Amino acid sequence: MLSALTFAFECELCQHLRMTKANYHHGALADALIEAGLKAVEQEGEAAVSLRDLAQSIGVSRAAPYRHFQDRDALLAAIAARGFDELNIRYAAALETPGDGRAKLSAAQTAFFGFAFEKPGLYRLMFESDLLGRDHPPAVLIPPADLSYRLLLRAVEAAYPDAGEAEIKRLTLIMMSTAHGFLALDRAGRIKPFMLEPMTREDMIQALMGRLAQ
Repeated sequence: MLSALTFAFECELCQHLRMTKANYHHGALADALIEAGLKAVEQEGEAAVSLRDLAQSIGVSRAAPYRHFQDRDALLAAIAARGFDELNIRYAAALETPGDGRAKLSAAQTAFFGFAFEKPGLYRLMFESDLLGRDHPPAVLIPPADLSYRLLLRAVEAAYPDAGEAEIKRLTLIMMSTAHGFLALDRAGRIKPFMLEPMTREDMIQALMGRLAQ
């Protein structure tokens, strides 16, 4: 008798040509594709994300992903949105840390750099792809990306309670530009060892955060 776990059939609702031990219904397949896409982005970069390849890797038909994502671009937007969700959790936790506003801002900066170094592929998809630079960015990406900016803005407001709106926005943009600029130089190999010695990269990041918080 064939095992129920290996029996192949066609699902009329989802158009899966085969079902594996994990039966993907409703949002489960979408989540599985996003998770598989996150791994692909980290291992090989954005260019490695393929709906068909991901479908094969999780054991569904090549047509099944299109029930949840119109195309590869839509999946990339969902992956980037998941990245902003994670960054926002880290920012929110930073805002709850003990201490004054400067301590909270420092915690937010640490959260940002930690995320960027731990998940460089996802970071590049979020901040260096054209997803958010389009005239009409993917709708799924707008709320978490907007929240990410506003949480950072809150951290800056906490650190500078007497500053006006224009000053808060100016400081926030300076911090963002400096942090992203440093990461771009570091990733491109433009920060040479002789430029840092006797400091480590971690020392430089701490110095950079200290300067930004002043």
